Amino acid sequence: MAKETSKRKSMKTKKVTKAIFPVAGMGTRFLPATKSIPKEIMTLVDRPLIQYAIDEARAAGIKEFIFVTSRGKSALEDYFDHSPELENTLRKAGKSDLLEILKDTNMDSGAIAYVRQNRPMGLGHAVWCARRLVGDEPFAVLLPDDVIAADKPCLAQMVEAYEQTGGNVVAAMEVAPEKASSYGVLDIGEDMGAIVRAKGMVEKPKQGEAPSNLAVIGRYILSPKVMNNLNKMKQGAGGEIQLTDAIAEEVPDGNVFGFRFRGQRYDCGSKAGFLQATVAFGLARPDLSEEFNAYLHDMIALQKAAQ
Repeated sequence: MAKETSKRKSMKTKKVTKAIFPVAGMGTRFLPATKSIPKEIMTLVDRPLIQYAIDEARAAGIKEFIFVTSRGKSALEDYFDHSPELENTLRKAGKSDLLEILKDTNMDSGAIAYVRQNRPMGLGHAVWCARRLVGDEPFAVLLPDDVIAADKPCLAQMVEAYEQTGGNVVAAMEVAPEKASSYGVLDIGEDMGAIVRAKGMVEKPKQGEAPSNLAVIGRYILSPKVMNNLNKMKQGAGGEIQLTDAIAEEVPDGNVFGFRFRGQRYDCGSKAGFLQATVAFGLARPDLSEEFNAYLHDMIALQKAAQ
């Protein structure tokens, strides 16, 4: 294994500069809010979920951003456009600090592309919809529902791991055994610490049948071979085209690795996870933490007094 790892390190991997953001979902768990606004622009403190994903991708060296959308997502597309009227108003008012904040929301012409997923056929199908824009290059996939607080952004950590391993790298974290059935789960062939080589992947295994408790979460660096596997349009769990299944086809060649990232992941696709992230990110903000922390202490004290 040592020789093979050394060989992999010496192989020059193609740089990852493209990322796919699957944002076609209807966000039904957040109705009625998502009746009129895409879930991805719901705000976590004062930034939309999608902005956290974009910032993470930029920090990892991503230059081309591909959004897989659906009907009703025009507000998401508008978010990344320049807003001359707003910018002029802020400029005249001398609010340069707010102008700087707006800069992070603007995308250069040609840096962003949109493709439509016309039917909800699963995550694998959503990724497949971007195949022509990816071409014959490695690419990242980021699910905006998964927000990760980390000193070094999760995708940047994964790029470093990918430079050692090549192939396909999926972000992974330990979960309670009883929750493994909600995730894609790695069957671990070789555990090397932060990096594990997978000998299999199972999408949403039945209770008690998971091969490990190392679950795949919404960050991936994938080879173009995965797109070829998705071309087969094989239906998996839930009758959908699963990304996990297409990645698993690369396992026999030893080209699938799990990466235990450093950071805290919040599932903002659920209401409880969204609230937890709001508290965590609010407390981490220097301009909010003191007042917010005092409020939370007061709330806890009132609850205890009422018991």
